[in-house]
Amino acid sequence: MAIVGLGGAVATTAVAGVELMKRGLIEKDGLPLAALDDALVGDLAPYEGIVFGGWDLSGDDLASAASGHGVLDGGRLEAAKPALAAIRPWPAFGNEEFCRKVSGDNVVAVSGNAEAVEEIRKDLRRFEEENDLDSVVLVNLASTERRTDPTLPVFATPEAFEEGIKADDPAVGPAMLYAYAAILEGVPYVNFTPSVGADVPALVKLAEEKGVPVAGKDGKTGQTMLKTALAPALKTRALTVDGWYSANILGNRDGQALDDPDSLASKVETKGSVLDQILGYEVPNHVVRIDYYPPRGDNKEAWDNIDLVGFMGARMQLKVNFLCGDSILAAPLAIELARLSDLAKRRGFGGVQEHLGLFFKAPMTADRATVPEHALHKQEEALLRWLSGGESTNGASKNGSRDASGAETPRGR
Repeated sequence: MAIVGLGGAVATTAVAGVELMKRGLIEKDGLPLAALDDALVGDLAPYEGIVFGGWDLSGDDLASAASGHGVLDGGRLEAAKPALAAIRPWPAFGNEEFCRKVSGDNVVAVSGNAEAVEEIRKDLRRFEEENDLDSVVLVNLASTERRTDPTLPVFATPEAFEEGIKADDPAVGPAMLYAYAAILEGVPYVNFTPSVGADVPALVKLAEEKGVPVAGKDGKTGQTMLKTALAPALKTRALTVDGWYSANILGNRDGQALDDPDSLASKVETKGSVLDQILGYEVPNHVVRIDYYPPRGDNKEAWDNIDLVGFMGARMQLKVNFLCGDSILAAPLAIELARLSDLAKRRGFGGVQEHLGLFFKAPMTADRATVPEHALHKQEEALLRWLSGGESTNGASKNGSRDASGAETPRGR
């Protein structure tokens, strides 16, 4: 599992959790697929077989990074420290034009985007060879980048994108470089961030042509997860949503990145896109706020006020206050997405994996004109159908004929 943003709170929590599982020190609580019957899940890679590496703008070892994030309690941090201390992030590729609030000195000096892509590809090959891995999945857990217009000509076709890489087109951000490198290497790509990664026509087409699974974007962890569970329930009782006010405060590195207005716009866009599709009408007075509040650290607070209209026009309110560990919610989803993307590749599914929409605020679709399904229960049904052997709900291309049941159990990722 090659991670962009390996030194961040989500990534270090994921690494620590897997290492503690390997030692039998924790159970598999919070991992959505852990409780499913093996016959239903199929040939998913074991949690204990996951190997971690990746890039970060900070070169601190993961024990130091995890200590700074404050997610792990003293006992768990101490138990995981030997494994965490042995991992240092590879030099990363940053661009302050895309993420102004997060910087570091663990960077690779390259002359342009084309060279950056080649260096990422080399990192992926080296990681696989040095760890004797059966396969690699690249997961983007980096800080949120500013918005990019996905309809620009440079993003229209694989050929146009390749020319844009060679010309160092300023519209191409770091998340796209990692996505492009992964697809060229045949490595599944997961975008857990709101940044534009593989979700442009050029990279969707390239992933389809090369049979590489891609999925994203923006992990659906806390407030939006509850929103996509509550909204269908309100719809079944014909309660009209007259307004939905969502506020968030968090103080981790993600919150710091979102303190930049351009990065914040990317996040608000993905968080605010779910209600209209579920309810079937445009919700008036839908407000989403995200505020950086350093004292909270990784302990995010999400507060929702919902104004409802019921029988005879009676007005009601529903209030939800979710105090949660941001990375404790996100890390298990990133792990599951890596396992599922690997399984998709071994089953021969390339292109956009719409059946993974359960995990995202703004699920990718193979056709940009298609509105994604947002209701949590319907997304879960789609994933379970696929896991039990059904086709992908989006018609993602299936390449080759090898049956998943005949695949060997992977050594690691």
